[in-house]
Amino acid sequence: MCPCGSSLAYERCCGRWHAGEPAPDAESLMRSRYSAFVMCNEPYLLATWHGAQRPKSIEFDRNQKWLGLKIVDARVTGPDSAEVEFIARFRIGGGSAARLHERSRFVKEGDRWLYVDGDIRG
Repeated sequence: MCPCGSSLAYERCCGRWHAGEPAPDAESLMRSRYSAFVMCNEPYLLATWHGAQRPKSIEFDRNQKWLGLKIVDARVTGPDSAEVEFIARFRIGGGSAARLHERSRFVKEGDRWLYVDGDIRG
């Protein structure tokens, strides 16, 4: 199964986007980015990050285990923009589970959706 939580096999889900096919919408890109974090796929994450906000590199905590993704809301905000609100659960080492709750902004450039930035929710 795909790490993003869909009922599809990785190859039929996020694996397609990781292999180079453009994600069809912002929610698919969000799911594929979550899967890329699970798999420590830095090249994909950097390639799908808008250039104005893209970091030079990503440091992964090898003690962090991703536990699941829940899409709270996904909406189109313009002809080439969208937002996805999600909750990603994780655990570091033997600690308790924690969560990242974010509303992410995406833009479409050409045929590619890109992650711009996000607001952390309480």
